[in-house]
Amino acid sequence: MESLGDMLKRSPFKQRRAEIEAKTKEMLNQPLVQELVAEHPELDQQTLKLNLNKLYQYVKEHHACEQCPGLENCPNDFEGHFTRIDVHERDGRCFLEDCKVPCQKLLHHERQQAVRRRVRSFYVDETALNQGYSAQEILERDYERIGAVTQVMDYIAKVSEQGLTPSGLYLSGSFGTGKTFLMSYMLYELARLDYTGVIVYMPEFVEELKSMFQEPGKLRETMETLKETDLLVFDDIGAENMTPWVRDHVLGSILNHRMNRKPTFYTSNYDMNGLLKHFSYTREGEDIYKAERLMDRIQPYVEVVSVNGQNKRGQKPQ
Repeated sequence: MESLGDMLKRSPFKQRRAEIEAKTKEMLNQPLVQELVAEHPELDQQTLKLNLNKLYQYVKEHHACEQCPGLENCPNDFEGHFTRIDVHERDGRCFLEDCKVPCQKLLHHERQQAVRRRVRSFYVDETALNQGYSAQEILERDYERIGAVTQVMDYIAKVSEQGLTPSGLYLSGSFGTGKTFLMSYMLYELARLDYTGVIVYMPEFVEELKSMFQEPGKLRETMETLKETDLLVFDDIGAENMTPWVRDHVLGSILNHRMNRKPTFYTSNYDMNGLLKHFSYTREGEDIYKAERLMDRIQPYVEVVSVNGQNKRGQKPQ
């Protein structure tokens, strides 16, 4: 559809009047304009003719939205927006006001971006965080882990109804059964309810912590983030090279701050007894007392979830 301005630029002088009249008639007969007149019978022909450019933009962008090629290829003047016409009456006269309104695709995209900003990850592949599968899809991926999936979904439902409690989940199972994916799914779903979350891949995180020992400011900021986030997931705990400093002064400090306040979650190939043994042994020898002290900040504050099923690593999606 050609605008009046474009038409006038290319038309010889003698043709302009006839073309303007034809274009005006065509525009006023557009179904959208007719609907606008039906909704606002106070609109007269003179007012409509004085606002042809606004009506043209309104009709053109509405038609573009009907055949939307996707937000990234939006043909409208203001990406992700369309023109809306509002009718106002002042001093007995009608005025047409055009305004740009965000479309549903843009609003959905912005909601998704807001959700993702609420979840941070340290050394974790963010693919699972961004997938956002439906409950049915998750259940259908592997019926052997249906018990674990149900427990995670029950937890999400409970938080959505009652809010956060200090109790988290401990997902225990063999390699590749989807523990990380389930925790990422939980973070994603609860981020939609405005809860912030952090997921930390423990083997790489512990190595990074050692380098932070010389950067007290960065270490302090990282620990504060883990202490204060609404939801904290320690992913693959037990696979890291544990040191007394990490166990007692990092994990111990974080968990001591969170217990009785905010929920902490874990995924591990170990059961609780195995994790206790892991914490007991470091390069400096065995210290069962320090390990038990840390476990006292974990075990009473989690519900254990056994994740069964087949190893899905190498399969897409998990």
